[in-house]
Amino acid sequence: MDKITTSEPTIFTFFSEIGIVDQLATNLMERYLPQGLTLPQYSVLSHFTREEGEHTPYELARVFQVTKGAMTNTLKKLESHGFILVKDDPGDGRRKLVSITEAGRDALTESAVRLRPVAVMLQDHVRQEDIGKFVPFLRDLRHYLDEHRVLPS
Repeated sequence: MDKITTSEPTIFTFFSEIGIVDQLATNLMERYLPQGLTLPQYSVLSHFTREEGEHTPYELARVFQVTKGAMTNTLKKLESHGFILVKDDPGDGRRKLVSITEAGRDALTESAVRLRPVAVMLQDHVRQEDIGKFVPFLRDLRHYLDEHRVLPS
């Protein structure tokens, strides 16, 4: 078995850096999002632009790897802003179906406009060719981790 030495970057350092970047990026982005919209809420709204249609809270919880209770809390906040519609599933009255509203699409558009200064700031610091190199690597890592994740119950 190969040993990991302290003189070289380790997988633990790698994931620690990703975690720190995630925390810093979340804080930065939330300063620019429309008032009251958190990054998890923005992420749920964004999901509807990639995956059109209606989704159950359970499906959304699985996608975002959070508990159903945590997702329900996020959905209640989005619903209170009028950004999503939650309705009973006509095929199964015990289930709910969630869809994005026009107000939710408008919030995404406003978010994109408000986040533009962040993108410009980062473009001034991070070269496009570097981003072009890292995105495929990070996407591959995300796919691998997603395929090997342990789903919350």
